[in-house]
Amino acid sequence: MQNPVTIAASGTPLASALPRGTAMRLAETEYQRFGEMLRSLGSADWAKVTECPGWDVRAMAAHALGMVEMAASIRENNRQLRLVRARGGTFIDSLTALQVEERHGMTPAQITDRFAVRGPKAARARRRAPGFIRRRVMPDRQTVGGHEEAWTLGFLIDVILTRDPWMHRADIARATGARHVLTAEHDGILVADVVAEWAARHGQAYTLHLTGPAGGSWTSGDGPVIEIDAVEFCRLISGRGHAEGLLTTQVPF
Repeated sequence: MQNPVTIAASGTPLASALPRGTAMRLAETEYQRFGEMLRSLGSADWAKVTECPGWDVRAMAAHALGMVEMAASIRENNRQLRLVRARGGTFIDSLTALQVEERHGMTPAQITDRFAVRGPKAARARRRAPGFIRRRVMPDRQTVGGHEEAWTLGFLIDVILTRDPWMHRADIARATGARHVLTAEHDGILVADVVAEWAARHGQAYTLHLTGPAGGSWTSGDGPVIEIDAVEFCRLISGRGHAEGLLTTQVPF
């Protein structure tokens, strides 16, 4: 994977570095775990404020539902894209706002039940996406860490659509105190992929020790030593909290 400045200059689109089978296994498991977390929430939890500006837990869950419905159906995907492009503005902000607005009238139970139905369908639809589709370049360039870059649809389908609910599951756990299930077999693989991309983006020597069930250790050259919880690491490089040094290198979620 290239340094982000090189990516911005060359226009080389980012593609998934995960084996296809692994990416789809992560997608299926993440949707299941996200749905289980929603099911575990108490009635008061849905109004609790998250770290995403302007979103309580209910709004975050509505966005997550909107994303799985978009992934589950080509027709729904095209409908949301059409409405987002008509309203203008920054693409991702307009998309997430649309998803929250359209589900404003749904109760927490309705969101939870709907996610349980659409999550598995989204995983199956992503698994069926053929190679010639995944190799296509997304029409909208994405801004990451102040740099614009191109993504393949495969990077979106195989990587970002799993990282997004994974990070929001962490957001909801922090906001509500809900049990946050983490395992090396799932979260550890996802985090390792994030670390590889982070290292490629900054291109500098480092030693990284991530603690917790999703953690591990990585070294490249003789650089600064960073020791931090694995989820906290991902939070910081996603733009949440206050980061310093190499942790200011952002990775998309």
